[in-house]
Amino acid sequence: MLDLFQRSNNINPYCLSKGFLLLSCSLMGKYNEDGLVSLVKKLENYIDRKDVRKATVSKSDVAWQIDHSLKVINLVSESLFKSDPNSYQSGFKIWRFILFNLNYIPRGRAKSPKIVRPPDNITTDTLTNQVSDAFENIERLTTADEKAHFTHFVFGVLNRKRTIRFLHLHTNHHLKIIRDIIK
Repeated sequence: MLDLFQRSNNINPYCLSKGFLLLSCSLMGKYNEDGLVSLVKKLENYIDRKDVRKATVSKSDVAWQIDHSLKVINLVSESLFKSDPNSYQSGFKIWRFILFNLNYIPRGRAKSPKIVRPPDNITTDTLTNQVSDAFENIERLTTADEKAHFTHFVFGVLNRKRTIRFLHLHTNHHLKIIRDIIK
């Protein structure tokens, strides 16, 4: 279990050794729309290397990672915009608590829903269009109601703030995979 914690770049070893991991060292950064824009720009910068593949890291190529990340940003945002803020109900989910505080999603543990799985053939134009849509959706997130929400299959119901946090976490997860593929 300690190995899982140490693999995340954002965990302070002091916190691990003193047992403060989940409570005192949990929120080591600000998660907002500007940060998402930065992450999408990073995804965009990898488009020219979309065909790179490394079987020891992932079955998929860089294009798959980019496409999947952008689909998640766009479809989750659209789901949040369509939600009824009056029906939002917060609830505790242990996996959300643990993984959000670790700022880490373990690799190969969950299968992505079919709706956010990329097609077999991913073109540069498709990725570029999705990047454009992602920028528009992120801009719209700034004006979404605080109780606008999205339901995740593991993390439960996420309000706007937690949805943005999830999008940061998820996109960073795939950027790390892309970096490992390209190494």
